[in-house]
Amino acid sequence: MLNSRLPRKRNIAQGLLRNEDGEVLLCELAYKGEWDLPGGVVDPKESPAACVVREISEELGVAVGVDGLSAVNWLPPWRGWDDAVLFLFDLGAVERSFVDGLTLLRREIRAVHWVAPADLADHVAPYTARMLERVLDGGSTAYPIYLENSETPGGMG
Repeated sequence: MLNSRLPRKRNIAQGLLRNEDGEVLLCELAYKGEWDLPGGVVDPKESPAACVVREISEELGVAVGVDGLSAVNWLPPWRGWDDAVLFLFDLGAVERSFVDGLTLLRREIRAVHWVAPADLADHVAPYTARMLERVLDGGSTAYPIYLENSETPGGMG
């Protein structure tokens, strides 16, 4: 009964996977111009961590483990979508050759690319670039960062 009266929010789970040189894995998507981090929309009754593991298995054909939560990012409505909460998970570091064994789901992923942090803004949506800049510049913290539209909300820092 409460579900019928209370708002529901779309959740997104993405993974931050880096190689030994600190480059970030991005997916060249078949359905939009910007590249993006691996992941996707959380299914009903699915946890965000389970979602990122499932999406990467389905779209890249590989099993990954979640090392922790790096950021929570509230996103305002955009291009017909309602607002959403994005969970960015740390997937650790792998060797550059990790991408050689991937089996891409071609209807969604055209290619994958290792991208240096300085070049991320050339390939991803502006909100993703801002979020990654904050996460990658933040060093190692004991807790995830919280963002709103990839910015620190007023009064929080």
